Amino acid sequence: MSSFENLNLSRLLQNAVADLGFDTPTPIQAEAFPVILSGKDVVGIAQTGTGKTLAYMLPILQDLKFSKQLNPRVLVLVPTRELVIQVVEMAQSFAKYTNFRVMGVYGGVNINTQKQRVAQGMDILVATPGRLYDLALCGAIVLKGVNKLVIDEVDVMLDLGFRFQLTNIFELLPARRQNIMFSATMTEEVAALIDDDFVTPAKISIALSGTPLDNISQQCYDVPNFYTKINLLSHLVSDRKEFSKVLVFVSNKNNADRVFLALQEKHASETGIIHSNKTQNYRFKSIEEFDSGKNRILVTTDIMARGLDLDKITHVINFDTPQFPENYIHRIGRTGRAEQQGKSILFYTEREEEAKDRIEALMSYSIPLVDFPDEVGISNQKTPEERALAGDTKNPFRNEKKIVLAPGFHEKKDKNKKTNKGGSYKRELALKYKKPKTKGDKTFKGQDKKRK
Repeated sequence: MSSFENLNLSRLLQNAVADLGFDTPTPIQAEAFPVILSGKDVVGIAQTGTGKTLAYMLPILQDLKFSKQLNPRVLVLVPTRELVIQVVEMAQSFAKYTNFRVMGVYGGVNINTQKQRVAQGMDILVATPGRLYDLALCGAIVLKGVNKLVIDEVDVMLDLGFRFQLTNIFELLPARRQNIMFSATMTEEVAALIDDDFVTPAKISIALSGTPLDNISQQCYDVPNFYTKINLLSHLVSDRKEFSKVLVFVSNKNNADRVFLALQEKHASETGIIHSNKTQNYRFKSIEEFDSGKNRILVTTDIMARGLDLDKITHVINFDTPQFPENYIHRIGRTGRAEQQGKSILFYTEREEEAKDRIEALMSYSIPLVDFPDEVGISNQKTPEERALAGDTKNPFRNEKKIVLAPGFHEKKDKNKKTNKGGSYKRELALKYKKPKTKGDKTFKGQDKKRK
């Protein structure tokens, strides 16, 4: 079995890796190291949780030389703000015994503060595409000195609509550079990006998406509706010893808020939530409290399914079955990391059974079905979406007697049949003085008086 010593790392990097407790490189790390070090363009396809960050950062740090250059020489692009923070922390831990400067920039915070920070200089810049492009346009960052470009989680980046920003950033980079790309899936968009911007890249495929991890046990529950899922979730996480660190995935922000509020009754002090409508500080705080163990349960959308390296998650609960089967693989990859044992649980309704079948077809694996617990109550309450799908849009809480309407047409009352003839004062004057009705009549009668 290979070890990090076989990679001929510098003594400084060996010490940093030893401090982190890493003895043996993962397959993607072992295969990517010599290829990236050679200077070739590289495309790595590897499942989440396989150590991709270390796979590209180690050879980059090994090849990097001291420089007083203020502008970045290595650029790492990632799709989310949380991933920027994580990659920066990991890169700094790998480079702790060197003098290489690592910095991260992302949106959602004051750009003027970031301008001041980047003016101090860096060797490795980790950034989200939008904020990087803003800083480059205003001249705060110059990208002509970049000789290595890394695009991490590129499939997520393209799904989020960053293709336009990536194209603009490529135009600001020097033509001669090494391109390194890592993705969990090979989609048509990813293939088009490779064809357009990479030069005969070396391809490394390890643990392709769709391959279930051997150290993650999976099971599923057939559940009738949303609020019965709530009852089942509350029942399961009540076992604090077994479910000591749980990540709960839901399909959208509205459902995330519903699940979070429902858990407040029994688990308020140990539950957090994160989705894109939350402020940046709230998101960072939720991740920190979950990672540190202050919160035992974290409810989230798929914003957390990629990239983030959270330690010792015992269970991933798929509260909603994802429509895209690849997302299921990425979700469950949050547990069972670094060869630890993990557990995954899937809730599905009759409407979601087709999505579950697609997941099983992708993995070529049938997820074991667990009997529904007798002690969990079946709820008759439905979400607005479930009522709409069932054709039941009537509000059961309305009083029918109060909404009985009279016929829409009826005869007017006599007092409402009157027409407006103007004020009575004008009518009485007209009768008394016999005012002419038109200007012509008035002129004619005036001429008759003069003749007389």
